[in-house]
Amino acid sequence: MTTEQLVVKCHNLSRHYRQGAAIVNVLIDLALEVYPGERVAIIGTSGSGKTTLLNLLGGLDDPDRGSVLVMGQDMAPLSESQRARWRNQHLGFVYQFHHLLGEFSALENVAMPLLIGKRPVVEARERASQVLDKVGLSHRFDHKPSELSGGERQRVAIARALVTNPACVLMDEPTGNLDPVTAETVLQLLLSLNRDLGISFVVVTHDPRVAARMDRILSLSDGQLLDTTASIKQLVE
Repeated sequence: MTTEQLVVKCHNLSRHYRQGAAIVNVLIDLALEVYPGERVAIIGTSGSGKTTLLNLLGGLDDPDRGSVLVMGQDMAPLSESQRARWRNQHLGFVYQFHHLLGEFSALENVAMPLLIGKRPVVEARERASQVLDKVGLSHRFDHKPSELSGGERQRVAIARALVTNPACVLMDEPTGNLDPVTAETVLQLLLSLNRDLGISFVVVTHDPRVAARMDRILSLSDGQLLDTTASIKQLVE
């Protein structure tokens, strides 16, 4: 597969932070390739750099060395406005906490990425209603986040991530703030959407049961990714 056909490609990705006089190397010459429609889990201990990696993949932070290509485009040389447009077209984001705008309805929250991308209001609302229907919330269009349950708010957040039909959705503990039953419902929804839409998922999670439902499981340790798919799936089974 060529670089242009990969959804995400990282090469020699490195990131460090300063703690006083000390330098902490979080990512060290890390490599990652994500294929179309693939579900990838990234696991690791707290502080191992999982969220740092996710931010780099999304172009929300810059590496000290190396490159991140999204749909064949190196993010580094882009201006902030160019990077934002590329993110808007090709990436979606889902976090542990939904980050919905409380003053707007579910429909308005989901339509927001399209409106930011300068799509016509009528088109944005129509597309948002279609995606909300796909996540089972056609009866909650006009409800604000405060009027929704935790699981419903997360489903709105998922719909918002999918509304632009991105190539990949980056998720940071998407079920981490939900009770077990609701978490399983949301996870089943994500798996179904992946099958139906062919959108790639990169999921940061501390839960091996969530990780085991992905195609590939990568453990982040000492700044490197190690494929632990077989061992984690065997452990969960």
